Formats: sequence, structure tokens, C-alpha cells
Amino acid sequence: MTAKTLIADARASLCGEFDRIREIRAVNQRRVLDAFRQNGVAARHFAPSTGYGYNDESREKLDAVFAAALGMLAAIVRPHFASGTHALSVALQALCPPGTRLVAFPGEPYDTIRPTIEVLKRNGVVFDVILNQRHCEAGGLDPACARDDGEVGQLPLSDYGGGDGNTVFYIQRSRGYEWRPSLSINEINSLYHQIKRQNPNSKVIVDNCYGEFVEDSEPCADLLVGSLIKNPGGGLAPTGAYIAGNGADIEKAADRLFAPGIGGEVGSYAASYLPFFQGLFMAPQAVAQARMGALLAAEVFQRLGYETMPGPADAGDLVCAIKLNSAEKLEKLCAAIQKASPIDAMATPVPWAMPGYDSEVIMAAGTFVQGASIELSCDGPMRPPYIAYLQGGLCLDHIVVALEEAVGMLIYA
Repeated sequence: MTAKTLIADARASLCGEFDRIREIRAVNQRRVLDAFRQNGVAARHFAPSTGYGYNDESREKLDAVFAAALGMLAAIVRPHFASGTHALSVALQALCPPGTRLVAFPGEPYDTIRPTIEVLKRNGVVFDVILNQRHCEAGGLDPACARDDGEVGQLPLSDYGGGDGNTVFYIQRSRGYEWRPSLSINEINSLYHQIKRQNPNSKVIVDNCYGEFVEDSEPCADLLVGSLIKNPGGGLAPTGAYIAGNGADIEKAADRLFAPGIGGEVGSYAASYLPFFQGLFMAPQAVAQARMGALLAAEVFQRLGYETMPGPADAGDLVCAIKLNSAEKLEKLCAAIQKASPIDAMATPVPWAMPGYDSEVIMAAGTFVQGASIELSCDGPMRPPYIAYLQGGLCLDHIVVALEEAVGMLIYA
């Protein structure tokens, strides 16, 4: 069987799943469009600003549109955020003064945020992890923590300060560099409401990276955080990230990003805001294409005998994890994705000591925006069991070409 035939057969088997993704896309596209219409976005809101950025109408309108699209009361959407990790670090430092108890679920946070947690610990923050063993081992939420209706059951939150008002829960939606399912909206919302029932004064921060517009709503959170060069930038945003939530917590985050007492009132951008607005508008379509690509990649590699995530029911993000069990195969797969990229196709990815990671990381990313993982990319840490994390793809047809290249390099070369 040729690579093209294998992929075509896999694609044909996913028609029902693709139809469901299109239905979600339609709901999300209407939600985003409504956010633009309700906030009266006009061509003048693409105009740049300089200096302090006082009374920057474009920036303020972008904040309002993002907040509405994400179902939140307020947001700060800034090119001044260098990455999603930067925004998450700001959110954590804003809500975790000395004496706070910070609790992560469902396991250790992503590699790049761990240095921030170490700083918080040195400053008097107590850090704990709720390790849901079954979820971390790819089987879904532990039966002791899940009811038949899909709701998350009673986690022992009181054992982690859940009855104390000075507690922040940090929920990571995507799998990161772990072998586990991503969290669904239902799971996150169930956790959120359980936390708030036990103590309304506790705070919940949700790392929403790779998750925006994957389902037909966004998670409940006090602060919802994500990167603009992932899902919500639609492949057009050149940089930045967002933090969305209620007004008081957003002001704390803005004070942390800029300066206390100044907060969200400053922050200019000398280039046009157009790609941020247009990227958000295109995001539901881009995410749908990437989500289809992730399911297709999972199906193709399963047929080749590899363990993969996601399955059809794993709708928390748009990442396909492939357990290759070989450093050589991980390097080959990344080389194939790079070769099928529109930018720097001639380059060969090599492992390197990427800032913020404990292991060397190999990354294929022939993207128009550097590091934009809403565009097709593939990366993974160089450690057993050598899992490749394939994500993004603005066009399903491009993902198909890349998969043909990958299958040929791994199997038929």
C-alpha cells in the first residue's frame, strides 16, 4: 500500500468526525462574528499607536472583542507578551502573592512554566500537584473522580487547601509533553464549579493553549490564558498572547505586565492591529483544519502500528502525540514535516538545548510566523519514549502532503 492510499483510506474513515468538527466550527464562527458586531469593530480600529498608548481605541476594542469571543468579562490582548508562557507567568505572579497555595492539575505543568513556579516557591508560595494517575496514563479521569454522567467527582481539594481562600488552582488543558489525554471543557468546568463550591474565594487559572475553538465554548476560569500564535491568532497574528477573565483579576495581571497603578491603560503598538482582529476572525476555520489534521495523523500512525493520541473523543486540543520509541524516528518525522513546510523546507531539524526545557528538544517549524504552532509543526523532547507532538496546519491539504512525506520517510524510504 502506498502512502497516498493509506492516508486516503484513513481520511475516508473519519468522515463522521470531520462533520462534527465542521459543526463546531460553525458555532464558533458565529460566536466570533457576534463578538465583532456587538463591539462595533470599524476600519479605524486597525490603526497603530505610539508612545505610552494612552486612550488607544484599537487596543481597547481588541481587548473587548477577545473577551466577548472567549465568554469573559475583560481581557488584555498584547503584542508585548513574548509567548503563552510569558502570559501564564504574568497570570501566576499576579494571583500568587507570598503565602498563596498553588495547586496544579492534572499533573506537573508544562516544562517552560516550571521556572516561574520555582520563583514563586522561593517567594513563599506553597506548590502542590493533584496527580490524577489514570488521566496522566491516558485513560481519562480516575473513576474515583468521575461520575457516570461525565461530571468530575469529588477530588480531595480540601487536602490541597481547597477550603482555604488563599489558594490558586492551575489547570493545564493541553497535554504538554506528557502522555495523557487533554482536558475537555466538561472536565475543566466540573473542576471549576467544584472548587468554587468548596471555597468561592479560591482562584482558577486555566492554561488554554492549543484549546481555543476546539469545542463550541471556552472553559470557566478566573483567568484564561493563551498564545496568539496558536489557535486564536488564526495564523495571522504575528506575536502576542492574551489573558481573559473578570475586571479585578485582569487589572492585577495588567499591573504585573506593565506597572502597578498603570496596568492596562498603556501599551502602544506601532504596527497595524489588523492581523490580530483578522486572525481572531479566521481562528475557527484554522482550528477546524488543524483538528482534522490531528485526527487524520492519529489514524494514519495507528494503522502503522504506533500508539497515538488523540482518539475521536479526545477533543481538548489540536495536538497529535505519536509514541515513536526511537530517537532516530523522532528525528526522521521532524525532518519530513520540515521538508513539507512552505518556509525553510531545505533545513534539517536537529535537537538543541531550547530555553525552558530540561531535555534537548527537536522542532520542525517551517512557519511564516516563528514558532507559530497553529501552523503545521512537529516537536518533541529527546527522551524516551520519544514522543512526537504534531500540531497545527492552516490547511488540511497541506497536512495530507506532510503526512505523505512522513510516511514515506519513516516506512518506505
